[in-house]
Amino acid sequence: MQGGKETNQTAKHDEGKAQLSLVPPKIIYAIAAIRRFGSEKYGDPENWRQVEPQRYRDAMYRHMLAYIDDPHGVDEESGLPHLWHLACNAAFLCELDDVEELTPIDKAKQIVESTADTDEIQEIADYLNAFLMVVRKVQG
Repeated sequence: MQGGKETNQTAKHDEGKAQLSLVPPKIIYAIAAIRRFGSEKYGDPENWRQVEPQRYRDAMYRHMLAYIDDPHGVDEESGLPHLWHLACNAAFLCELDDVEELTPIDKAKQIVESTADTDEIQEIADYLNAFLMVVRKVQG
């Protein structure tokens, strides 16, 4: 059942799969723009995998502070918004994350791909709401 309607799984078996159309397209374009800049700058589109995660955390934090200071500010070197750089660094960290216990993102993916447990969904929602409250508080 999806949105209160029965779905026909005989025509297409996609129940339990990630519904990527829920991802706002602007973030995909933003990350792609940063990736293009980085690929041109460093000459290798995959070199980001060779950087230790702490450097991405530091870069993400610098761009977050710059974004909080000026939500419309752009990075001096790339000319692209700090928010886009922040999103790209977060994406790199999501890919590089090798923590043994499940991260909230992995846990969310697992829930989406399985029969969803309401308590787990609520736990993730509470975590994300707490995170957003911190971000909003920092933004003032």
